Amino acid sequence: MSSYHYKTTSPSAMAAVSDWETKKADFDAKREKLKNVFGGPGSPMYSGSDSYVGGVKISDSRDLDVHWRRPDEYGYRALQHAAKPEKGATKEARAAYKAEHERLTALWQEHCPERISKDDVWKALGADSGSVWLSGGVFFKHEGAIYLNLGFQLKEDGEHIDSATEIVASEFEAARQLVLNRRKAA
Repeated sequence: MSSYHYKTTSPSAMAAVSDWETKKADFDAKREKLKNVFGGPGSPMYSGSDSYVGGVKISDSRDLDVHWRRPDEYGYRALQHAAKPEKGATKEARAAYKAEHERLTALWQEHCPERISKDDVWKALGADSGSVWLSGGVFFKHEGAIYLNLGFQLKEDGEHIDSATEIVASEFEAARQLVLNRRKAA
């Protein structure tokens, strides 16, 4: 598959990526704050270009199975749709489980961050999210520029990202390494 590298300093592109970074940072902060509500951080889940929370990292105790699914391979548990009391639970116990589950569901709805989509930033940049889905694409901000690696070529009469100029892969990789090293150091 071909790979095309671009760079732009367009104010609209910078604003689109800055907005995405703010939205993603807010999402991640809310995801982490779930530990204050449920005792563990939310899972960083991805589906296509969407980010969402699928569960929280809490104890794998069987006592929690009434309200939570068993932990996944990473230790995250998703809230059940309804309480699942053990066999033989009394009517009173079932009513208590139901009330507790309604409380947990309300907390989840109040504190769990909404799903966010990177499709929004691709659209704001001027790229068709369908092309990104089919051919791939990544972007990042570095020293006043947006760097893009796309699996498709931008064309003046087709898809167009404001003021994007094609660059060599080595320039893209050098900027990418600097960004990655800065993240590791942080």
